[in-house]
Amino acid sequence: MRNKELIAALERWAPLELQEDYDNAGLQVGDPEAEIEGAMVCLDCTEAVVNEAERKGCGLVIAHHPVIFRGLKSLVARGPVERTLLSALRQGVAIYAIHTNLDNVIDGVNGEIADRLGLSPLHVLDPKGDQLAKLVVFVPRSHADPVRDAIFAAGAGRIGRYDECSFNVDGRGTFRAGEGADPFVGALGVRHEEPEVRIEAIFHRPLERAILAALTAAHPYEEAAFDVYPLANAHNGIGSGLMGEWDEGLDEGEFLGRLREVFGLKVVRHTAYTGRRIRRVALCGGSGAFLLRRALAESADAYVTGDVKYHEFFEADGRLLFADIGHYASEQFTMARIKRRLGEIFPTFAVHLTETVTDPIHYS
Repeated sequence: MRNKELIAALERWAPLELQEDYDNAGLQVGDPEAEIEGAMVCLDCTEAVVNEAERKGCGLVIAHHPVIFRGLKSLVARGPVERTLLSALRQGVAIYAIHTNLDNVIDGVNGEIADRLGLSPLHVLDPKGDQLAKLVVFVPRSHADPVRDAIFAAGAGRIGRYDECSFNVDGRGTFRAGEGADPFVGALGVRHEEPEVRIEAIFHRPLERAILAALTAAHPYEEAAFDVYPLANAHNGIGSGLMGEWDEGLDEGEFLGRLREVFGLKVVRHTAYTGRRIRRVALCGGSGAFLLRRALAESADAYVTGDVKYHEFFEADGRLLFADIGHYASEQFTMARIKRRLGEIFPTFAVHLTETVTDPIHYS
């Protein structure tokens, strides 16, 4: 297996275009063409994780948090970031980060948290805009099915839990082949009229190149006629945080107990009890206090995240139970999510979870 094959699978799941502007996801160290016999998944790539990967024959470390986050002016072993990078270079271990792009897909970081809590149905708390486009292509009627099949296989036509969605209109197209052309139908210099189908299908914009390549390969015309329109619709599967429900609510003490049990916590920081049962739960792995207003707008009974500052707790204003389970705890199951995903795609390839605990915070 080459590094780039695993990376391509990860980026089909969580395209790099979905990372936030401040982020630095992607391949950070290593050769994408290098052959590897195994990969190790971690939350934070430290020097100890790199050493563990080398011992276990893993040529690639897949980390949720990037090692290189801020600019480096030199590569001298003066701090943990530099030591980690130097260790990786010495031992020939590549490092790949899949960070806010994985936060921003519904079946990523937050999807794993929601599954562990047993919440459903799920929808994104703060959907991202500018994610959708519409393809319109004109195809001779005899080739409409093969072209539809090709663009569907490349990812067009997916709306929520449905796929292969399209709208089709019969019509008649005209064209005249000029000198040097090799027309599929018609003659040089003569206007031709052909029964055609107008096919419309929505798609996620990071898939545009693959969809247009599939379209071009399947279309019989020498020059395929198509249009791509940007859409203002929000993509309900792309964005920050998630909202889910339980059929039966829990009282607030039971709810906090559920958090302690699921995430292996001794304590949970939270606001005062509101006196109502918890059924609608909003959540965001990592540092998610910025979504509190969205959780309130969605009438959540509780909001679960990490890294909440003192003054941010006041903003709940008694309208929901605001719970901070910690950054590491909220994202710890991301490793299992990544391993499971790669195992489904590459069932015979060795993917390991790190045994190194990288949580820097301890309680006494």
